[in-house]
Amino acid sequence: MDTRRMTPASLANSVIAVPPLARDSNLELNVAENVRQIRHLESGGVRTLLYGGNAALAHVSLREYPSLLKMLTESAGSDTTVIPSVGPTFGMMMDQAAILREFSFPTVMLLPSRDGTTPAGIASGMKRFVDRIERPAVLYLKHEEMVDVGTVVQMFKDGLISWIKYAIVRKDTLNDPFLSGLIDAIGPTLIVSGMGEQPAAVHLRHFHLAGFTSGCVCIAPRLSTNMLRALQARDDETAERIRQQFVPLESLRDSINPVRVLHDAVSLCGVSQTGPITPFLSPTKESDQAAIKGAAEELLRLNSNL
Repeated sequence: MDTRRMTPASLANSVIAVPPLARDSNLELNVAENVRQIRHLESGGVRTLLYGGNAALAHVSLREYPSLLKMLTESAGSDTTVIPSVGPTFGMMMDQAAILREFSFPTVMLLPSRDGTTPAGIASGMKRFVDRIERPAVLYLKHEEMVDVGTVVQMFKDGLISWIKYAIVRKDTLNDPFLSGLIDAIGPTLIVSGMGEQPAAVHLRHFHLAGFTSGCVCIAPRLSTNMLRALQARDDETAERIRQQFVPLESLRDSINPVRVLHDAVSLCGVSQTGPITPFLSPTKESDQAAIKGAAEELLRLNSNL
């Protein structure tokens, strides 16, 4: 595992994969199948793995957390960066901080919550957490109400933030005053588009963000990596052609549920047997699985042809 501090260059070096977490029939971590997923990603050029929402880390118990961190540390290649998540509650985050001190992950992401929080409270909690783990953390902006631009700027000045995962959904990706204000205040080089391939083209071309996160990269890592390289080379035609190839599976994720569809898609196309999804989540409906399987298999076929 690569433990070096993350920089704008490392954010731009790889699509940031957000994988599901494989479990066995008893809901225990399935090490072999998680390793299969990681090797598939690495074979396609992915060198940054972010375990967060798609891995349902908000539901991981403290009992299991050390085993999870140990598995991720030992499973990743020597040049692969791994970022686990904490929270979303303050108490859970601080209990996890005590465990994280024993590991050398370069940063950790705070799972987002807009319930029972305030911007100043988020900043205060992040400071306590960062002081405890002695390294900056990833701020995941999924809700505009979670924190304002001024508070983010102060958190950067205080050395609390490693980088930002920006995932606030807009009807028109180009029209985003919050993101524009954020970039005016701190620049784009430590902000990553956090919603997969679909808004990434606009985020990288127009807003010049550092890179993008993806769930579907877990099925098609070469394809997603090629899209990142095309965007960086200003090859808009190639980037758009690749983006369109992700639309069928992403449309199913949008219409059903992003986490549940990805969890099942990775299994149904044979990349890794993810097993049962963590409660309080549930599997996709059997009536939806043929469409999910077909879209995932086509994406895997396109990836295999590269």
